[in-house]
Amino acid sequence: MAKNANVVMLNRSSDKSQAAIAELKTEFGSDAEVGFIRMDLASLASVRDAAVEVLASLPRIDALICNAAIAQVPKQRLTDDGFESMLGTNHYGHFLLCGLLFERIEQTEGRIVVVSSLGYNMGIKTIQFDDMNWDKNYHQNRTYSQSKLAQMMFAYELQDRLAAANRTNVKVFVCHPGSSKTSLITTSGNLATRIAFYLMSLSPIVQSAEKGSWPEVMCATEDGLQQRALYGPTGFIEFVGPVGKGTLHPHAYDKAVMQRLWDVSEKETGFRWDL
Repeated sequence: MAKNANVVMLNRSSDKSQAAIAELKTEFGSDAEVGFIRMDLASLASVRDAAVEVLASLPRIDALICNAAIAQVPKQRLTDDGFESMLGTNHYGHFLLCGLLFERIEQTEGRIVVVSSLGYNMGIKTIQFDDMNWDKNYHQNRTYSQSKLAQMMFAYELQDRLAAANRTNVKVFVCHPGSSKTSLITTSGNLATRIAFYLMSLSPIVQSAEKGSWPEVMCATEDGLQQRALYGPTGFIEFVGPVGKGTLHPHAYDKAVMQRLWDVSEKETGFRWDL
């Protein structure tokens, strides 16, 4: 907004969104262009309704930042569409939203920014295709890690498909916020997880939420970035510090797994990308 951008938030909570809008207008002035469209990524119907509203109200999309997530859900929960809640919210919801808005982003020669997590490098480090809802071995951390890995694989496979189709007007970037003091854990984690994160947040290996947003802003605005990369803090174990190109482990772009995940995602969301 400091650079005259029109910012539209896609959020579940109307109350929290209105409070954020009021705070931003106080900081940047009453003329600041900031708005809100209700969307719940855990519901594919809600994603479709929100996309219709976005396309009706926004003539251009310079950057779509896929930032929403839930984390460390203690016990298995399913979305309205029957997906494990973290995979459904973090991956399938964004997969559908990006597909529905892609044509407008392409017309604008815009960007898609996928916000993942260092958690992608934990857990089983692949996609559990034989049980994607984790009915047999649900685990709050490993299942979360798979959802964040799925987001990255979607982004890297989209890069490949755009390059193969010579549709390079859209740039796709992947980043992560490092270890940041947000409400992510406190809104979904169990008591032990919340206590552990609180204690951890008292240490210098956790940074502010504002600093956690810097990789997203960089990927949405700066030139000269590489697409097959992971951007985030570059300091201590990449939890905190200056923003830059970090470590990207090869399992995040395993081609066979990416292709299979794409096919599964199209089937599960009922949306086929026209690429």
